[in-house]
Amino acid sequence: LRADHILLLWLIILSLIFQFVCVGGSPNRMKAFAQFMHKELGLEGDAKDMSDICAGTDRYSMYKVGPVLSISHGMGVPSISIMLHELIKLLHHAKCCDVTIIRIGTSGGLGIEPGSVVITDIAVDSFFKPQFEQVILDNVVVRSTELDQDLANELLKCSREIEDFPTLIGHTMCTDDFYEGQGRLDGALCSFSNEKKLEYLKRAYDAGVRNIEMESTVFAAMCRLCGLKAAVVCVTLLDRLEGDQITASHEVLVEYQRRPQQLISMFIKKHLGLWNQTELLDKELV
Repeated sequence: LRADHILLLWLIILSLIFQFVCVGGSPNRMKAFAQFMHKELGLEGDAKDMSDICAGTDRYSMYKVGPVLSISHGMGVPSISIMLHELIKLLHHAKCCDVTIIRIGTSGGLGIEPGSVVITDIAVDSFFKPQFEQVILDNVVVRSTELDQDLANELLKCSREIEDFPTLIGHTMCTDDFYEGQGRLDGALCSFSNEKKLEYLKRAYDAGVRNIEMESTVFAAMCRLCGLKAAVVCVTLLDRLEGDQITASHEVLVEYQRRPQQLISMFIKKHLGLWNQTELLDKELV
């Protein structure tokens, strides 16, 4: 297909009553989320046959599940920034209104139990400042990274109905690097001691940071500027105050990664008026 044909196809698909856009780093995880939502929404057909709308490109994967769009964005600020620019333009041209966009993913925790789900209130940079610095031409433009507080509180309220895992609201620190940028000692390069690392991470904790990842600042800044209701919901795979490497088993990590999906599924079903219906159906089956 020509580029203009692909754009037209996207516009047609996106205009079909999209209310929720969920984004995450891994293509496989976002496909799994799409299949999970297919089941949760009780849609017809086999979720295994779900096709990637962007299969003809290597940029990112995209799946349509009823009123939900599930998209991968890769790792880091540059990668998610590209996806967001193109996604937001498509939502605009498709005349989608009142869209809620949520980033779901994994992160390193700070002073909280592994497997905890953190709902971000403010994304901060490596200096614990609630801002995103964008270099435009030869100017540094500073943008706010505050997220929708009403949405964060609504998600927290939803989480109270899930007893399987702890959920909290806190600051999320976004870094430019996974290793030195996050104070890790196990990378190819390391220019600081364990004592310096812990001193930095404890200062981050005291500043309100509860988890660390690599996309939240640009996500928050762009969504805020474009008037989109946005949230970041990430599970923590370890407590960085206790170490740098993940020690949980593969099975445990897979279960951890499902936790944000469970919360977002409940949130979406509540908004669609499906949550009580699902509860009644479950009781009838029992």
